[in-house]
Amino acid sequence: MENITRRYVSIGRELIEQLKTSRYQVGDRLPTERDIAEQFGVSRTTIRDAIIMLELQGLVEVRKGSGVYVISLPDDISYPHLSRHDEHSNYDNNDIGTFEMLQARQLLESNIAEFAATNVTGVQVNRMKQILDAERIAVELGTQEYNHDKDFHILIAEATQNNYLIEVAQAAWDRRTSSKMWAQLHTHIDDTEYRTQFIEDHAKILSALQKKNPAQAKEAMWQHMENVKEALLSLSDTNSDDFDGYLFDSYKVDV
Repeated sequence: MENITRRYVSIGRELIEQLKTSRYQVGDRLPTERDIAEQFGVSRTTIRDAIIMLELQGLVEVRKGSGVYVISLPDDISYPHLSRHDEHSNYDNNDIGTFEMLQARQLLESNIAEFAATNVTGVQVNRMKQILDAERIAVELGTQEYNHDKDFHILIAEATQNNYLIEVAQAAWDRRTSSKMWAQLHTHIDDTEYRTQFIEDHAKILSALQKKNPAQAKEAMWQHMENVKEALLSLSDTNSDDFDGYLFDSYKVDV
């Protein structure tokens, strides 16, 4: 089976070659994501990760509601042979695609929330309330504090009382924390409006856990991840005539 992560890397390199051959100049707007996706015969999610890869290398800039613009051209470095330690690049060759990561989290954490609803303790519920309050304060103060988000999700895993699930959830978050791709993506979605929505999502998840309602907890977590995906639409070509309003069709899985 083809590795999705490697596919976005391959396409990113092909786009870099197009820049090296002067197909585009500094200031040019790249074609829409859909057009590029059709050109390469892949999903728009794959193209989005390829664009993030180019962003990390300082070649393009994503402008909300406008598109992707070339801001510099590659020099004579042989990009197809970049190593993960290449001093000229912020890109990690072993990074996982951001949308692939989100899909995995949606599948994993929605089921963890479902199981947690059967085992969560009163002490853990109270701790989640404290974390939620801390999240609200951070947003009100305008601080860029995101550890509370991780703490909330990890505590849900701990509520399963299953050590293996706790380790898996922690590993997934550690991978996200270390991902340069995710860090670049996060620079586009960290405004107050999105953070407030995510806190509301957390409140719904907490309510379901407190009521010990597994189905509701699973649905609330699933919808939370959908809302995260919706936030990523801010990166898309929303002014384009062919914008379809749904960037994640290739990764959609019904709960």
